[in-house]
Amino acid sequence: MEKKDLEKIELDLMLEAIVRRYGYDFRNYSKASMERRVKQAKVKLGCAEITDLTRNLLHDSVFFQKLVSDFSITVTEMFRDPEVYKTLREKVLPYLATYPFIKVWHAGCATGEEVYSFAILLHEEGLLERTTIYATDFNEDALSTARQGIFSIDRTKEYAENYRKSGGKASLSEYFHAQYDSIVMANSLKKNITFARHNLVTDQVFGEMHLILCRNVLIYFDRTLQERVFRLFSESLIHNGFLCLGSKESLKFSTIVSEFNEYEKRHKIYQKKSSL
Repeated sequence: MEKKDLEKIELDLMLEAIVRRYGYDFRNYSKASMERRVKQAKVKLGCAEITDLTRNLLHDSVFFQKLVSDFSITVTEMFRDPEVYKTLREKVLPYLATYPFIKVWHAGCATGEEVYSFAILLHEEGLLERTTIYATDFNEDALSTARQGIFSIDRTKEYAENYRKSGGKASLSEYFHAQYDSIVMANSLKKNITFARHNLVTDQVFGEMHLILCRNVLIYFDRTLQERVFRLFSESLIHNGFLCLGSKESLKFSTIVSEFNEYEKRHKIYQKKSSL
């Protein structure tokens, strides 16, 4: 048997060990994505073989937390894809403004940059005070960063340009203050955000939402897991609620496609039909 075939067996055994020991289920993540992350984890954690990772995670929960952090996707930025935020501002928020209160679920929020971006959007459209944003991720380390709202100052110029392109109505600097080599997001943005642990792979429906944002997360899941998450989203949305996906994600081949209308095709924004 070739080495690559042995590593596939080792990977399957490791993912099974994680489920049975900790309840985290990565078995339906994209195989190519998992192989890349495991390869990186071996180098970072000083393990020669996948079997070494498995042995350590079984007996050392701290080691496992380090490993699971590498499995989480934390690539994000403020006002990522500014045209999407512009569309949300101009075409989705006016619709949501007709409700007396608004519930938004930001699923797979990573370190929170996009959550604060959306809070700024809501503030500028006069909707933040009657909105609750539920921002979730399975990665506790990422959630801790998100709760603090402290980000590197190095990308401020890039973020300000994204904000301008998204139709920002002020200066981005009005929403944070500088502290050494970091920026600290304003407390006025945090008060309507609830950060919580939620695993899209294993956890259940998350309330009756008016809008769900889950961008650039599903691309790391295989078709079976994508179907599970799409069903979770559909059951978590009210009728006429909105679902916003990443640019490479789509409902097109899912079993719930008939339950939604394409509201903004270019930016992968869907609206759940009023009656099914």
